[in-house]
Amino acid sequence: MRSEHFQDVRRVVIKLGTGILTDSRKRTDQVQFAQLVAQVAALRASGREVVVVSSGAVGAGMGVLGFERRPSELADLQACAAVGQSRLMAMYESLFRHYEQGVAQVLLTHEDLADHPRHLNARNTLLTLLKRGVVPIINENDAVSVTELKFGDNDRLSALVASLLPADLLVILTTAEGLIENFGRPEARRMSIVEALSEEVEAEAGGTSSATAVGGMRTKIDAAKIVLRSGIPLVIANGRRFDALSRILAGEDEGTLFVPRKTRLPGRKRWIAFYHRPAGTLVVDEGARKALCEGGRSLLAPGVVRIEGDFHPGVVVRICDQGGRELARGISRLGSEELKGSGSEHGEVIHRDDLVVL
Repeated sequence: MRSEHFQDVRRVVIKLGTGILTDSRKRTDQVQFAQLVAQVAALRASGREVVVVSSGAVGAGMGVLGFERRPSELADLQACAAVGQSRLMAMYESLFRHYEQGVAQVLLTHEDLADHPRHLNARNTLLTLLKRGVVPIINENDAVSVTELKFGDNDRLSALVASLLPADLLVILTTAEGLIENFGRPEARRMSIVEALSEEVEAEAGGTSSATAVGGMRTKIDAAKIVLRSGIPLVIANGRRFDALSRILAGEDEGTLFVPRKTRLPGRKRWIAFYHRPAGTLVVDEGARKALCEGGRSLLAPGVVRIEGDFHPGVVVRICDQGGRELARGISRLGSEELKGSGSEHGEVIHRDDLVVL
């Protein structure tokens, strides 16, 4: 089953976590950098396009600036990122030069991907670099990005980049062997394949106790939701194995494979579903839920039983059932005030073309 997901992989996004890029002193681990670059260079030599989403800027800067743990103050985080990012790129450029492989630094913020013209421009830039045989090295623009430093993580960023291109495969390399079932217990075992992100699977994910990292397994599961709905497989594996990438692409039992949806979302629908912070929430009744999820219909005003938040027309909103479960996202044709005051006068709230069932 694994091999069938990797037969036609030509474009790979690889996320490198802080834990596999820094040592116990929170400084860049040169041996790790060298072996990871060697693996990426081998993929390039096989004819594949590769994008690297690299953590480690804050961690690299922490050692230089004397922080023992990830600082909590925004200014300190930004200072660490500013110092560390230049060190990361210098190391990447030096190591890739041994393989005559060009690299390019690409720093992104959430706003770069949420705004549609900038979204398309970022995609075109990345595709042009890949066409020219360059490996883009992507990171959050942490030195200036306020919101993403507080709430973001590179697991999510890697999923958004994979969905943006789109890629044929996302690989998240971390310190774990994959998703571990019964973590911390004698019967703990690595889950080889996850065919559906059930509540039971999500319950196996936890946070992180790392002094330099942000996410943990929970943020990786959140990333999985993005790429799997986009139709892209995900593998979470141990980045300290010197042959992890080659084993994954060969279809061997390495890490945890998350199986995607069979159909790939179109680009505009991916943009609607994953690249916005929803401005509000529309709670719908059971009839509307069935019409959206089973009937492929638009959302009509009579099916909306509650409006949460204040928003204008033309923004992305969440659509939830009455139990609070998010069903879909879409671009509302009406603002919250219009909806609250209109009752059932207005027929269509979100057209099907502007709606994505999650």
